[in-house]
Amino acid sequence: MNDLNTILRIEASPRKTNSVTRELTSKVIDHLGSQTAILVTDRNVSDGLPVLDADWINANFTPIETRTDSQKAKLALSDALVEEVRRADTLVIGMPIYNFGIPATLKAWVDHVARAGVTFRYTENGPVGLLEGKRVIVVIASGGTSVGSDIDFASPYIRHALKFIGITDVTIIAADALAQNAIEKIADATTEIASLEAA
Repeated sequence: MNDLNTILRIEASPRKTNSVTRELTSKVIDHLGSQTAILVTDRNVSDGLPVLDADWINANFTPIETRTDSQKAKLALSDALVEEVRRADTLVIGMPIYNFGIPATLKAWVDHVARAGVTFRYTENGPVGLLEGKRVIVVIASGGTSVGSDIDFASPYIRHALKFIGITDVTIIAADALAQNAIEKIADATTEIASLEAA
């Protein structure tokens, strides 16, 4: 066990209050902090992230040594987001399901973090992730979508996106289909959180 568990908490719910994912990610943080010393960095993607455009793509694929100042500025936020992940031992992601998928702002975060030559590289055997050795706890809430069902396109996506950049230790805690039995399902998720062990 590490002496200090560096945690990156990523919140994707636009609700600042009465958010199930925010409530449960806080419980995850508190639980991990009860077992070991933690240092938490918060990234609230629900405040909005810029979508990738042609200038961003051109800057990203320009060799570092020949990037202009404007290209460096264009990539500055992405560089900061990648560095947050690099520094973290554990990522705690609060992810509501909207219309069967992940929130658009969380997708924008993935787009900024999944960068060829930075967080993954192409080889003759296919892409290889470069951010190995990290743990992710994804807290999911949904109104009507059951996690793992045929209409859940969110949890398979986030698992694959994380694997693509080298992170395969992913635990999903779901408070799903809350339109029915919300109190019971939140209680079940809370029980799952209480069983988590610090890395």
